[in-house]
Formats: sequence, structure tokens, C-alpha cells
Amino acid sequence: MKAHDVIVKPILTEKSYSGIQNKVYTFRVAPGANKVQIRKAVEEIFNVQVEKVNTVKVKGKEKSQNTRQGRTVGKTSDYTKAIVTLKADSKPIAFFESLS
Repeated sequence: MKAHDVIVKPILTEKSYSGIQNKVYTFRVAPGANKVQIRKAVEEIFNVQVEKVNTVKVKGKEKSQNTRQGRTVGKTSDYTKAIVTLKADSKPIAFFESLS
């Protein structure tokens, strides 16, 4: 698996913004990726040193919508979230620094 296939996109929420000052970043990752692959991908793409990686499997939410034909029910997709902590002597990720 290539590095750009492992990291799908950054997750930008209020909680993830609060971690940027402590060099804690949140990414949506490929469902089959493990912690070692995530660590290598972040180090390769952003040229930083990773201290630890935590992963969470997020279940999709059920959504409903009322239409003229009746009520339709669907579900958002499940995904894997990675919370990456960088080493203290590592440089911060420039993409996230421009947001805070």
C-alpha cells in the first residue's frame, strides 16, 4: 500500500484543532491500514517523526429523509480514524499550522 493510499484526508473538527498545538493530528485512513503503515505514511508524506499512533473504527450514522414517495433510510459509511502524535523535537505539519 502506498503512502498516499493509506492517508485518505485530514479530519478538521473542533476537537482536532485543539490538538494541533500539542502536535496531535487526526486523519481518515484506509480501512485496512495498520498502525505501522500509518506511521510510515505520515513520516513519508509530511517528513516528520511520529511518536505514537492511535486508531479508532468509527461506525456510520443512520440518516433518514422524508420524500414525496415516503421515508427513505440510509447509512453513512464506516471509516477508520488515526490520531497521530509527533515527537517533541519534530517539526509541525505545515498544512495544519496554517489553519490555527
